[in-house]
Amino acid sequence: MSLPKNVRLVEVGPRDGLQNEATVSTQDKVTLINMLSAAGHSYIESGAFVSAKWVPQMADSSEVFAGITRNANVTYAALTPNLQGYAAAKAANASEVAIFGAASEAFSQKNINCSISESLARFAPVMATAKTDGIKVRGYVSCVVGCPYQGDVAPAEVARVAKALLDMGCYEISLGDTIGVGTPDKVNAMLDAVLAVVPVDKLAVHFHDTYGQALTNIYVALQRGISVIDCAVAGLGGCPYAAGASGNVASEDVVYLLNGLGINHGVDLQALAKAGWFITDKLGKQPSSKVGLALGAKCTQTNN
Repeated sequence: MSLPKNVRLVEVGPRDGLQNEATVSTQDKVTLINMLSAAGHSYIESGAFVSAKWVPQMADSSEVFAGITRNANVTYAALTPNLQGYAAAKAANASEVAIFGAASEAFSQKNINCSISESLARFAPVMATAKTDGIKVRGYVSCVVGCPYQGDVAPAEVARVAKALLDMGCYEISLGDTIGVGTPDKVNAMLDAVLAVVPVDKLAVHFHDTYGQALTNIYVALQRGISVIDCAVAGLGGCPYAAGASGNVASEDVVYLLNGLGINHGVDLQALAKAGWFITDKLGKQPSSKVGLALGAKCTQTNN
């Protein structure tokens, strides 16, 4: 097992992070995305075109996309669950879109009242339209290790859903530990199954840090040759199935890990930490990032 020399970071804070936080202003979201771009992020999930009734934090995604200062080297992506959402994302000039499936039948039934296969079939019109429009589609698989309703999830089920998304035309599949219960042995077993049917260069990992295992699990994925990591500035978000739990792995912590391993990623840690402090100040909280907190304390000591 050898580590990749380069890693692409997928910054999900403005979407997956903020959709689980208190609502912040459109201008603050725009400022955050611009700060993340300036810090060197090349891929920023900038919004979601979903029902405002169910996800009010994302209701202003069109305005956010209209307000950001675009960098030609940055992908500004949007989550789109259906054709209506896709049309809105296209109108907002999203660089690409993402769809999502679950590896747990119980999760699928509880959340969208249909089977996994039925949920994937609903994406067929989105995939067909995106192909015609020449817009790339990224696929998410949630609950790849555990489910809040059924417990453990069989690695074979994760592999089945990941392969289905690949066969549908998704250029990349992000494997999400939605409730953050993964440990190295479980993650390795899951990756054994997925890598048997999906090429490693088509995979990304998306770990939540509910039990403090995200960085460890990312290191496991790196050892398996996976070179795309989802992360959220300041550890934005939370686990809706575990009250008070931290959410996405913090981008600052991932960057610090990669720096220590000598892996190229293109993100400036100090500028990233400033973006984390900016948005958490707007939220009235501290960053969940250990690195962000340490750098903030060091800065305070220096200024004093």
